[in-house]
Amino acid sequence: MRAPATAAARYRAVRTVGTIGSLVLTALAAAPASSAATPSAATPSPETLGTALAAQRAQTTGIEFGPCPKAENLPPSVECGTVAVPLDYAHPDGKQIRLTVSRVEATGKSGRAVVSRQGALVFNPGGPGASGMYFPMVGPMPEWRRVAAAYDLVGYAPRGVGRSAPLSCQDPKQFAKAPTHSPTHPDASYKAERIAQAKAYARGCARHAGPDLAHYTTLNNARDLEVLRAALGERKLTFMGASYGTYIGSVYATLFPGHVRRMVFDSAVNPAPDQIWYANNLDQSYAFERRWADFRAWVAKHHKAYGLGTTPAEVQRSYETVRAELTHKPAGGKVGSSQLRSAFLRAAYYDDYWPMRATALSQYLKGNPKPLIEQAAPHPAAAVEDENGNAVYTAVECNDAAWPTDFATWDRDNSRLARLAPFETWDNAWMNLPCAYWPAPRQQALDVRTAEGALPPTLILAAERDAATPYEGALELHHRLAGSTLVTEKDAGTHGIGGGTNECVNAHLDAYLLEGRLPARRAACAPHREPEPRPGTRTADLRKAL
Repeated sequence: MRAPATAAARYRAVRTVGTIGSLVLTALAAAPASSAATPSAATPSPETLGTALAAQRAQTTGIEFGPCPKAENLPPSVECGTVAVPLDYAHPDGKQIRLTVSRVEATGKSGRAVVSRQGALVFNPGGPGASGMYFPMVGPMPEWRRVAAAYDLVGYAPRGVGRSAPLSCQDPKQFAKAPTHSPTHPDASYKAERIAQAKAYARGCARHAGPDLAHYTTLNNARDLEVLRAALGERKLTFMGASYGTYIGSVYATLFPGHVRRMVFDSAVNPAPDQIWYANNLDQSYAFERRWADFRAWVAKHHKAYGLGTTPAEVQRSYETVRAELTHKPAGGKVGSSQLRSAFLRAAYYDDYWPMRATALSQYLKGNPKPLIEQAAPHPAAAVEDENGNAVYTAVECNDAAWPTDFATWDRDNSRLARLAPFETWDNAWMNLPCAYWPAPRQQALDVRTAEGALPPTLILAAERDAATPYEGALELHHRLAGSTLVTEKDAGTHGIGGGTNECVNAHLDAYLLEGRLPARRAACAPHREPEPRPGTRTADLRKAL
């Protein structure tokens, strides 16, 4: 499940260094079983040799930065450029694609102090399918000023995303079609309808991309990162990945441990091969139910502000009342039950959405649907970008590992899970179902793992109640990356915590990036403050916050 991908979510994800757009979620795999998976193999694979050649060429060519194209919608302070990478690393002299890159150079000043430049900090916000082009904009923010003084802040759009050889699987107008409805416990007729849609979507991906479709993988994303490192003139990589970006980083660390300087993994995907991807999505759906309960408990605690119920169960009934009404009469002709669920899913990612969502629910029940329409209705201007993000998400997940190809398996697993975790289970399944009918070859998941001393110390950040990337994933990554340190935000569930509102987390992040200093093998931070209720928020104010 990918994180929300609206323009505001992208900027918000940059602000908090979370995913932008999870989801959402897990990441991916490795080389085909027939090829060598790591550079340390006795006989280097063609992909390994191709990556080395592409990196050597990129180091020679570099990146010519200049004003950003208007299409990027970035301020003049941000520079843009491109870097060429092979579509297929086994054939480095074959088709080339260009990845877009953004940068703001290190300011060299922290307050009145002059700071030495430490190189480039490359950021990936996750997805799959999210763009990090906005990342350099965080520099002036208080949480990032010290890092921005020492590092060039570098973002990029991974292959397939934005202007980086964009991938599409269907007409964006069809992708953004609304209102739509998705039952919590679907019957056989509805399941048959979604199976047909999943098959059609998979065919659309193959029709639009042709043979290129097989090359949208995390393994290639990690290779692209190696080429980007070389193009930036960095001898070793300093990298921060959030959500799915942590998997790109962990695959990179497995393949190129000697090229790592510092790495931050914020809200880690579980990298165990048997979790990629099917099992991770089931775990995520279960975790979203817990986070949905956290939201309802918060709303119940502020019943005086919202009037939605004094217990989580009463808040659930208020939500179900709205859901039932929207199924029969969509709000503004645009918001059906599916759009309602999508809007409230964001509250499961980020608790700073809680006051807005509670206000929208409360106002709707009082006869004012405008806040809900403002927050949940699709935005036509974002249709192309949203469809592109979903296409990349699907291609990466489906290409990267084996999926059940018999719907009976999906039906059994998700029907059982939906009895315990109805909030997101089936919608998550429908999003991933094209992988059951995927036309491109499957890959074998890489065994992410580094030997003691092979990798410099790395930093893992995780919120204990994160649903998009459940906490067990951070524990697994910590176990697999020798010498890593895990910093946990206790009793909190926001997805993407580095550079956010928790001063303790940010102190660890700054100490590591600026000084290479880490706490003990594990450290804990108290949770950030819960949001304050904001009842009666005006629609205009909600529009600004979205």
